[in-house]
Amino acid sequence: MGSPNRLGDIEITDPQAMRALAHPVRLAILDHLMRQGPSTATKLAPDVGATPSVTSWHLRHLAGFGLVRDSEPGADRRQRTWEAVGRGFRFEAPEDPADEAGASAARLLSQQMFLRYADRPSRWAAEVEPQLDAQWRQLSGLAHTRLVLSAEELAAVEDGIERLLAPYVTRAPAERPADGRGVQLMRYVLPEATAEHAQDAQDQAENRNRAEDAHEQAGESA
Repeated sequence: MGSPNRLGDIEITDPQAMRALAHPVRLAILDHLMRQGPSTATKLAPDVGATPSVTSWHLRHLAGFGLVRDSEPGADRRQRTWEAVGRGFRFEAPEDPADEAGASAARLLSQQMFLRYADRPSRWAAEVEPQLDAQWRQLSGLAHTRLVLSAEELAAVEDGIERLLAPYVTRAPAERPADGRGVQLMRYVLPEATAEHAQDAQDQAENRNRAEDAHEQAGESA
């Protein structure tokens, strides 16, 4: 991994595990268990959009990759209580450019995560923000900052953020303030394309458009 795991996250390096998690239901299951704590397949089902039996199958699949485990083993295996192995997870694209399988799996999981969380800020703004008192409303919202950094500097920024967050993320529940409440800090780290890459993307888009136009014209001629 590129930086120390200060937050105690599960580190996913196996491309097969990344692909296993890159599924809407499995991602929803793991997210729910990490945020809400242990649960059964029956209780999870309505929140993850699947039947209890399908949810149970996905839980066993996640368990096979060490992402969830039994929380309260009991005699009735039909009502297993599951928990997330860690409080969060992290993954990275492989540094080896020849590792196409790893790069593809990381990209797939990243895309699924963007899709899952894309509407969370707008839902918060519509459903939660109006209910907050003035103090919490002033502290909340979106910050959009553009920087010009080297790759090493960006890594240092990320490490600094995690260094600051770690004491709050890892402290025991008994150490949390009595007036504390859950807060989601969503970080989008989006390096911009270089001019060369931007031109390549534009050329590819133009080629696709020409191919589509040619296909439509061929269809009209037929």
